[in-house]
Amino acid sequence: MSEKKIATRDSYGAALVEFAGQDEDIIVLDADLGAATKTGMFRKAYPERFINCGIAECDLMGVAAGLATTGKKVFASSFAMFAAGRAFEIIRNSIGYPHLKVNICATHAGISVGEDGATHQCCEDIALMRTIPGMTIINPSDDVETKAAIKALLTYDGPAYVRLGRLPVPVLNDNDEYKFEIGKGIELKSGNDVTIVATGLMVYMALEAANELQKDGINARVINIHTIKPIDKEIIIKAAKETGLLVTVEEHNIIGGLGGAVSETVCEEYPVKVVKIGVNDTFGMSGPALELLKKYGLSTENIIQTVKKAVKSK
Repeated sequence: MSEKKIATRDSYGAALVEFAGQDEDIIVLDADLGAATKTGMFRKAYPERFINCGIAECDLMGVAAGLATTGKKVFASSFAMFAAGRAFEIIRNSIGYPHLKVNICATHAGISVGEDGATHQCCEDIALMRTIPGMTIINPSDDVETKAAIKALLTYDGPAYVRLGRLPVPVLNDNDEYKFEIGKGIELKSGNDVTIVATGLMVYMALEAANELQKDGINARVINIHTIKPIDKEIIIKAAKETGLLVTVEEHNIIGGLGGAVSETVCEEYPVKVVKIGVNDTFGMSGPALELLKKYGLSTENIIQTVKKAVKSK
């Protein structure tokens, strides 16, 4: 794990600029938030392929749908609360229903938005997007994974929702060795006592927790689920069979997110106990991002304590 920290929204902006130089069909739309979503990088480099739709997210998604029908590779961006929340009906009917190739890249997801408070801290977006048939959901864990995901979406057929964060996070992956595949989870650490299934910025905390747990004789497997839909059932069922206990960790409501997807998977195919760590069906509040993560139990320390308790009752 590198000490260098990069917010996945920054990685997204950089990836757009990099790949646009190789692909003239890439076009980027934003809802007057280019400085925050980092699409401003693209606007500066390729102004003729950037459209600011203003603070009108429903219009943004409609324009994105129209452009997709002409063969353009569209990236539509806003904050997660406004992209997934405000524009849900347009995404469902104008993008999901005709199964158009639109990449909805939503930044400022989760509690770590910080001081912007509950109105902007979207912890329901994964649940909303999971209900749209055919919608792919990607929640990258770091800089390398974000860029790899954007590259993969250039040749992917169908709508996708990419969840991006504001808070800088450690770089976990080696750029030269990392292989990204939509729908495939990654085992980051082996272990047979318990499996920690994490997504997004919680992946690095899961790794930290697993390393500390090992000192106490608990060997925790760590799986990174960067694609929440379609979820990698094979890696989850394998972990369920070999460890008998799963702990999910996500910066999202425990209802309808990663924990729900994992529970549905094992319930159908190999029932084991699943313990969910996430925002416990409540709204957020204003405050520094790191303090909020701790307040809502999204910390290395809470993962350690929750795993220990779960293993003890196994």
